[in-house]
Amino acid sequence: MSDPTVAERIRQRLAEVIDPELRLPITQLGMVGDISVDDAGAAQVGVKLTIAACPMRSRIVEDVTAAAVRAEGVSTASVELGVMTPEERAELKDHLRGGETGKINRFAQPESLTRVYAVASGKGGVGKSSVTVNLACSLAAQGLKVGIIDADIHGFSVPDLMGITDKPTRLDEMILPPVAYGVKTISIGMFVDGNQAVAWRGPMLHRAVEQFLTDVHFGDLDVLLLDLPPGTGDIAISVAQLLPGSELLVVTTPQFAASNVAERAGALSSQTKQRVAGVIENMGPMTLPDGTSFELFGSGGGQLVADRLSESLGSEVPLLGSVPLDMHLREAGDDGEPVVLAAPESPAGTALRGIAARLAVQPRGISGRKLPFSPAS
Repeated sequence: MSDPTVAERIRQRLAEVIDPELRLPITQLGMVGDISVDDAGAAQVGVKLTIAACPMRSRIVEDVTAAAVRAEGVSTASVELGVMTPEERAELKDHLRGGETGKINRFAQPESLTRVYAVASGKGGVGKSSVTVNLACSLAAQGLKVGIIDADIHGFSVPDLMGITDKPTRLDEMILPPVAYGVKTISIGMFVDGNQAVAWRGPMLHRAVEQFLTDVHFGDLDVLLLDLPPGTGDIAISVAQLLPGSELLVVTTPQFAASNVAERAGALSSQTKQRVAGVIENMGPMTLPDGTSFELFGSGGGQLVADRLSESLGSEVPLLGSVPLDMHLREAGDDGEPVVLAAPESPAGTALRGIAARLAVQPRGISGRKLPFSPAS
């Protein structure tokens, strides 16, 4: 006969099991089914997956088993997997959306407190994507809830830099993004086969970014970073339209040719009404073992962009930091493990963590936004 007291203790332990995709306790998601325990303390736990082909099923089984055997009175535990009914999935989606119906771009709502950074550059090859993933992982390591949208549709590279090989999970029309290093990430590269090229024009590019913002369930984020394509083309304009509260982070290298073009990317904000949160100089001077400085791409370009944007926009645009040339940064990117995690004390890792720390302490603005309070009766 099953002991209801032990079964309840197991259920309490299962509240500690976090779904690896939705990042919420499985007990809140309606994933826990029947629980039975025999006289010898052998427990059987029913778990309902969101879909039959759930890519995280083995991890869920391991986590549920480990949690169940921690309950007092349990000697062994096994998991019986099932699949949610359409009605249960509909209830789950309603729970995730907070009761809202239809497709909504939550990050564009007046009450959203998510800080949105669009990482831009004037030209390609300045390391914008590397900067994006390292800032995201560093912010997540500080305890923030972080997401990345790889908006560089034609030149997507974020999945490789993050070491992501999993495909997103489809919950009917809702898309659950893969999670790596605590960062929820979505990219068009997760939907194409191999190294297939994406040959899309303006309207399709706009639609892709819009779908990432409405169909992908990121949950409540503290920070959302978008890796923009270089230049001031369709996607940069679409992001400004779809995310009017987003801020720009301008990435440049020290050389004059790159900084001159990077200034244009930041100057676009005067037309899109976005705030430039700061400039990041990448591939900056590196310190050699003998203590001398090696300036492969020159120096001072980042500060030059910051100064020029401050003057042209009429508000202070800070240089958030300079990331030196560093072999660790390249090697970590090739290995799919961002340098802020793989080699945090390296010159590049230290600089990127410092920039992330500056961004982390900036409060999520509430000016002009509705707060979830009502007057007491």
